Amino acid sequence: MNDSTGEGSTPFLRSNEPRPPDGRLETIIHRDANAALVVSLQGMIRHANPSAERLFGRAASELVGRAVGIPLHGADTPEIDVRRPDGELAVAELFSLETVWSGETVFLISLRDITARARAEEALRESEERYALAARAANDGLFDWDVSINRVYYSPRWKTMLGYDEDEIGDSPEEWFSRVHAEDLDRVRAAVAAHIDGLTSHFENEYRIRHKTGAWRWVLCRGLAVRDPLGRATRMAGSQSDVTHRKLAEQQLNHRAFYDPLTNLPNRALFIDRLRHAMRRAQRRKDYQFAVLFLDIDRFKTVNDSLGHMAGDRLLVMAARRLELSLRPGDSVARLGGDEFTVLLEDIRDESDATRVADRIQRELVTPFDINGHEIVTSVSIGIARSSTGYENPEDILRDADTAMYRAKAAGRAKYAIFDTAMHERAVALLTMEADLRRAIERTELTVYYQPIVSLDSGRISGVEALVRWNHPQRGLVRPNDFIPLAEETGLIVPIGRFVLAEACRHVGAWREEFDFRDNFALHVNLSGRQFSQADLVGQIRSTLDETGFQPGDLRLEITESVVMERPENARAMLLQLRELGVRLSIDDFGTGYSSLAYLQRFPIDTLKIDRSFVSGIGTKGENSEIARTIIDIGHNLGMVVVAEGVETLEQLAQMRAMRCESAQGYLFSKPVDVDATRALLRHGPTW
Repeated sequence: MNDSTGEGSTPFLRSNEPRPPDGRLETIIHRDANAALVVSLQGMIRHANPSAERLFGRAASELVGRAVGIPLHGADTPEIDVRRPDGELAVAELFSLETVWSGETVFLISLRDITARARAEEALRESEERYALAARAANDGLFDWDVSINRVYYSPRWKTMLGYDEDEIGDSPEEWFSRVHAEDLDRVRAAVAAHIDGLTSHFENEYRIRHKTGAWRWVLCRGLAVRDPLGRATRMAGSQSDVTHRKLAEQQLNHRAFYDPLTNLPNRALFIDRLRHAMRRAQRRKDYQFAVLFLDIDRFKTVNDSLGHMAGDRLLVMAARRLELSLRPGDSVARLGGDEFTVLLEDIRDESDATRVADRIQRELVTPFDINGHEIVTSVSIGIARSSTGYENPEDILRDADTAMYRAKAAGRAKYAIFDTAMHERAVALLTMEADLRRAIERTELTVYYQPIVSLDSGRISGVEALVRWNHPQRGLVRPNDFIPLAEETGLIVPIGRFVLAEACRHVGAWREEFDFRDNFALHVNLSGRQFSQADLVGQIRSTLDETGFQPGDLRLEITESVVMERPENARAMLLQLRELGVRLSIDDFGTGYSSLAYLQRFPIDTLKIDRSFVSGIGTKGENSEIARTIIDIGHNLGMVVVAEGVETLEQLAQMRAMRCESAQGYLFSKPVDVDATRALLRHGPTW
């Protein structure tokens, strides 16, 4: 390809111009910027100028005498390809004229080199073809907005993405904006305007756009403006991608992050966020009050354990729907986990608004649930905390509502309680006690006391019941009622129970040898509900017996009837395993629970202990003794030994003997005493 600058110049001759003399004509040809050839009528080159040498890539001497190989006739000015010796291809625009050269009729041929222009046109054509092909093949919809005339080219894909054919969408910008969701439109227009005005480097936005079917599709739209030398936008071109599937996936992930998968209620994270917004409103508006209700389904564990987790889940879902129906418009309910729910009551006037909702919730949930053919009757305990207390953190008000809920549950369940500062002080005290109790276990501040059990036939001590005591370094001796419920709730009762069993086995084992107790001297040890539910309970007891050398037949494990009746079938399996170990089993506090005699016959029970409430009420003439007598008769009919608890007077002792009760314990004989005092009792015998 040559580097001629002749493009755009005129041919050296026009057909309507007079022919100049030969000498002058040769000069014109020689100086012309275009390639010039003098060609005979037979097509042989007679003369070539320097520009022709450059176009053809050959010296004039090589060209002269060669056949020209190009058309010499015709009115048009065709474009021809010129192949150079080095293989390069040039493009020239041809002009020809018949004239006389040195007395010979010849053709004067002018060739203007248009290679650069032809290549530019070809590149443009290829670019346009590529753009058209890309526009049709691209998964993204393309648009080209001519801002000056306010017309937009929408690619076929842009249109089909929205369900339209090629001819169904025009070239107005409103074809785009009129389909954008009303909630997104202002944001999209503002972003486009900001970019066109030069305030942003590019346009990028996600929004909803209406499909032909009426459905909403999420799209990601990107655009870039073309600007004139003054920086004014003349065009904006870009693409539109359908991101509906991604947005739906994001929404699902977001839903899972903030909603409970079982009940589809808001979860703890979302509830805390809503509570935080309510607290901010309360700070801005002095007349705005709200309340938080913390709910716990009573005896949910019983349903879960007896009917299975599927039934428990079904109960939670049904309870969630009832809770939603119990609320006022604008209030919200969430599931924190397990059987715990929370309610945010917004814009209440006073405490009565919260208690009315609590009453309505309790009425809704007390109606029986039908779950897989089982009629489930439950209730709910509710704690209420109000914004008027002045909270700074949402977790604090949630904590106080939880504290009030536990107070309601302790009051008998199916109740509600409103938080006050005394509850908080008690909760802090319980936390302090829990920490102290954990340290007490580590520092061996716990000790075992014993209360003798007396045979009513011989009047001699036939056994002892082991009872734990806590000797606090600052508070002194802590009553069991002050820390045993806490130990049960926190699970600390498990290591405490292991400690008591091991200590009692060592002590009683030593006393049996020291005082030569042959038979009928038993060690009674309580098993808590937490301990009884442990899968490795039998293994733990076996290990303790092996370590201490205590005989299994001398151990009486005491379980309350409420523990064994909570899950009767599981309890029976555990009791059978304990009997196979060789230990004896006793039902403690009998008569205070909800035992079934049908189940009682199936349990491998050796002893019934009459609760002290049925013994302490017996008068001097035997009044109020009917329940105690009935329990004794039940025990005897089932082949069990009966022990009366809480015997405090000689009259009560006489009544127990008259009813043929085998054994008794109580303050009449001795209160629980430490190891040394118990040893003294065993050495010197009874003093009653």
